[in-house]
Amino acid sequence: TVSTLAHVFEAAGIATIALGSVRKQIESTAPPRGLWCDFPLGRPLGEPGDAEFQHRVLAAAFALLDATEPVLAEFDEAITDDGAEMLACPLPPRHDPDAHPAVDEDRGLRAAYDRGVEMSGGRFAAGRAVGADGIPAAIESFIRIAEGTAWKEAGVPGLPMRVAHDIRGYYETAALAMVDHAPPAWAGTRWFYDQTETGKVMLAARTAMREQGAPQPMWFYLTPGDR
Repeated sequence: TVSTLAHVFEAAGIATIALGSVRKQIESTAPPRGLWCDFPLGRPLGEPGDAEFQHRVLAAAFALLDATEPVLAEFDEAITDDGAEMLACPLPPRHDPDAHPAVDEDRGLRAAYDRGVEMSGGRFAAGRAVGADGIPAAIESFIRIAEGTAWKEAGVPGLPMRVAHDIRGYYETAALAMVDHAPPAWAGTRWFYDQTETGKVMLAARTAMREQGAPQPMWFYLTPGDR
């Protein structure tokens, strides 16, 4: 989509530069001026907080404005996420023994989530399909799916994959408020699926939806593809 828009803008006389983290994708979409940066997805300018590095990326991108023919350049430094680092985020103790562990966990993280939203200036927050106040009910709908309820009858408050993204976003925003450094790009995701009760629910719900014969996009995008 970005590359298509770039061609439209270029045709109107507006110079563009597209940055991409997936080489095959930026090669196949062929923007007029493209810079491939071998960085983890979600970090198009590199490490958070490293202004000097980010300015070097921007300088390399702006240098492509001198090109008079289509060009695809490669940034000269890569950033790898080897998948080894896991966030060390303390999960709240059980508070309500009558609630499902995932729902109780979610409620216990609300204060950390609110701090995370404030720290990010509102950039990180649930809300694409369901807001923070609706996250417990959304988790309960996936619990019902995991326990055997048909996915269409479980009360998921929106498209399952979008609701799932808000749930994960809620947890990762809370996690960022509980660590004192910028973690690798996927460390929060690994923490969510490997250490939290809600992560376990989402994995189980994904399996249940697949076994129920739900349309592939409805269950596949509940979690990252490698899950």
